Amino acid sequence: MLVQGKEVLDKAHRENYAVGAFNVNNMEILQAIISAAEKMKSPVFIQASEGALEYAGLDTLANMMLFAARKSSVPVVVHLDHGKDLEVVKKCIELGFSSVMFDGSHYDFEENVRLTKQVVDMAHPKGISVEAELGTIGGTEDKVTARHIVLTDPDKALEFVQRTQCDSLAIAIGTSHGPNKFQTADAKLDLERLKEIKAKVNVPLVLHGASSVPREEVDKAAHFGAKFAEFYGVPEAQIVEAIKISISKINTDTDLRIAFTAAIREVIIEKPQEFDPRKFLGPAREEIQHLVEHRMTVFGSAGKA
Repeated sequence: MLVQGKEVLDKAHRENYAVGAFNVNNMEILQAIISAAEKMKSPVFIQASEGALEYAGLDTLANMMLFAARKSSVPVVVHLDHGKDLEVVKKCIELGFSSVMFDGSHYDFEENVRLTKQVVDMAHPKGISVEAELGTIGGTEDKVTARHIVLTDPDKALEFVQRTQCDSLAIAIGTSHGPNKFQTADAKLDLERLKEIKAKVNVPLVLHGASSVPREEVDKAAHFGAKFAEFYGVPEAQIVEAIKISISKINTDTDLRIAFTAAIREVIIEKPQEFDPRKFLGPAREEIQHLVEHRMTVFGSAGKA
């Protein structure tokens, strides 16, 4: 069932678990996420970035996601991830997304407040939730690039939420987008800063850049020819601690990409005579579903539908 982001996150905030937000780029990824949510009886965000909407076609991908959400037996939020273009944000609101993110983190504080409030004023009358971002986490993923990390200031977070009336806030406490290209070791979350933000801000908090691919997935991808720098992620123990303090939504994208491409590489290498796209994409879909189920267990959302 299609539900508002605020409805799902307020419940997670009250009951102290996190809901996974998984990026969709094609049909197989969408199917895998929904199947995992139904199997685990978990609420879920299915989200698309501006890059994914450009790749697949905004109307095409949006309607696939909205159809899947309405048909699902569990609460599903259809969400725009890292909306920077106000025209894209407006289009997603018009199409019926139940949540949008406006990412004004690259602007100065006052401009971020102004533009975020503008999105809130567009979305709230239609019953659509708004996620905002304060601080930058660094890294590169899709169309999101930030080379400088600016950790979220707790006092500024309070002022930002009060002035914008956003429904949830993405914060920067030590993660980065993508496979943590600008780090040389596993990410270390600033949990003390998170506690300070929680003490001041009473909206659900969101963690971006929290990739934590199981080691076997990274090894499998490398075994079948993946060429990427050694992967550094956020240790699951730290993710669990952050949820205990006050993280209610966790974004997942890089994890899915690594699992998806590892499965496809395996088929290409082990069955070079294969030419049916379904024989490549089917195993990739299964790999994604297993990973999403694992994340839902770690986040504590399993059984919360």
